[in-house]
Order: sequence, then C-alpha cells, then structure tokens
Amino acid sequence: MSVRWSLQLRREAASVPFARRVLLGAMEAAGVDPDISHDLSVALSEACANAVEHAEGDLSGTYRVTAEIDGDRCRIEVTDFGPGLPSWWLPHRTRVPAAAAVPAESGRGMFLIESLVDNVCFDSRPGRGVVVSFDKALKWREGSLLQAS
Repeated sequence: MSVRWSLQLRREAASVPFARRVLLGAMEAAGVDPDISHDLSVALSEACANAVEHAEGDLSGTYRVTAEIDGDRCRIEVTDFGPGLPSWWLPHRTRVPAAAAVPAESGRGMFLIESLVDNVCFDSRPGRGVVVSFDKALKWREGSLLQAS
C-alpha cells in the first residue's frame, strides 16, 4: 500500500510546525517507528525553514511539501519558487561541506538534513526555486497499518 499527500503552504514561519505536525500525524497513524518519524520531521522542518527564509523574490508567496509512503520508504519533497541556491553551491554538488566550511549563517540546515536521511538531493533551478527531496527507509511498530508485507 502507498499513501501520498501534498500541502501548498504560505511562505511564513507558522507553516513550518504545521507541516511537521501533519507529517508526524501521518507517520503515527501509519505505524512508523517514532525514531524514524522524528528524523524525517526534523529534516522536513529544516527544508521548510529554508523555503520560508531563502525563497525571497518568489511571487507566489508559497512553497509545496509532498510526501509519500511507498512500501518501506518515505520520500519527501519541498519545493520553493525563489531564486535558487546561493552562488557558493556548485551545480553538480551532491554533498554539503563540513560544518566548518559553511558560511556562519547558512547551509547548516542542509547538512542536518543529510545526516538524518538515507538519500538527499538539492536541485537548484536558478530563478525558479529549489527542490529538496529526501527519503528514508521505514521501520514499523507491531501491527502497523501500512507495514509492507
């Protein structure tokens, strides 16, 4: 069984805990292990906070969160419609630099996302925004509703 949901959120700080609560509620209802749910919710919060803070200049004033539980994996995508990643990010970049190499006030959220999930991709679309997508293998509580066979 798979479940997919999508949220279109206003680019404001109050949307970040809302998105996190929606994800945690869905994970709880599905029977996902609380430690996995926590990791995914922190990664989601960081991705949403980046969309809220750094997507300045987008005319929509919104960003999108899409999440899918399919089998034993959860995939989450956060899409903003801002200017894209800062110039110090190389287009072919796949990993965030060590914390010491990141400017003091930016990039640490992306580093945190990488440390919490199995796979992550930062896709910058200059002038059209950023898509942060990540996934993680799920563990289930006994008797879970969506546990893969």
